[in-house]
Amino acid sequence: MFGTSVSGVLKSAVVGLSLLALATPASAEGYPERDVTIIVQSSAGGGSDIFARTVANLIQKEELLPVPLLVENRPGGGGAIAYNYVAQRKGDPYYIGTIASSFFVAPLMGQSPTTYKDFTPLGVVAGDPFVLVVEANSDVQSLDDLKNKGSVRIGNTGPVTDPAFLGAQLGEALGIEVRAVPFNGDGEVTTALLGGHIDLQFGNTSEVIGQIEAGRVRPIAVTSTSRLSSLPDVPTFEELGYDIQLMLYRGFVMPADAPADAVAFWGDVLKKVADSEAWRTEYVERNNLVPLYWGPEEFAQRVPQISDLYEAYLKSVGAIN
Repeated sequence: MFGTSVSGVLKSAVVGLSLLALATPASAEGYPERDVTIIVQSSAGGGSDIFARTVANLIQKEELLPVPLLVENRPGGGGAIAYNYVAQRKGDPYYIGTIASSFFVAPLMGQSPTTYKDFTPLGVVAGDPFVLVVEANSDVQSLDDLKNKGSVRIGNTGPVTDPAFLGAQLGEALGIEVRAVPFNGDGEVTTALLGGHIDLQFGNTSEVIGQIEAGRVRPIAVTSTSRLSSLPDVPTFEELGYDIQLMLYRGFVMPADAPADAVAFWGDVLKKVADSEAWRTEYVERNNLVPLYWGPEEFAQRVPQISDLYEAYLKSVGAIN
């Protein structure tokens, strides 16, 4: 079953944040010699856009890059337009792409001609987990309460989204029926939860933290590998004995066959970003994320494993053969 291998695959190496001073890394083999462009697969103001621009601003503020760092949005096609644009520049280290779940899902669904094999992983600098929430007056106080119900309704925005994936894992782990109710957007899911039309919602922390703080919804568990600083009293699924772990990984890739010196250069830059106090306060804590760093080698090892998980899930729901 697709849920049984999650902990072995998605356990993140959450690192302690260092207060070491940032220093400009030395350029290897003369790289970089000109502007570097980050290609974002979402429109301006979206989660990936905010992520990319925060990283770019921090890199330039701390003078971690001796050349200008540009950010360019190429939304559309469920991320495929941006991914294809980067992939077509094979071997060119002056283009970097952001990733989202669509990086894995789009090629599996036949929505993109490029796959993860067309890219060189550079690094991951934060994890965006999900929180399972119920309406504040719900009689569900724990996962045991869900097991006793036997059947629950959960909202999502489509069968190939992360909340849908997590809902399927939840049903499998608890041995209950989890009936998915589709909506057009995450805001509609929250409205349905507050109105009692569904029982559960998996939302990114940044999406549901306001409702939690306002007392409108109650968190049950989080999908990260450790408790969140913003929700210290909410256990992880792993703590509760369930193998449910998934985050949106905030990271970067280059086109395939990128020069080794450029990959090493960016691995160094991203490590300094992940370790910085500014990154922790300006992005990780502000957006209720998990501090995380995967270097080029670890990220490269994890990418095919994450893709395999999505493929197993898509097959399990009949989205692909």
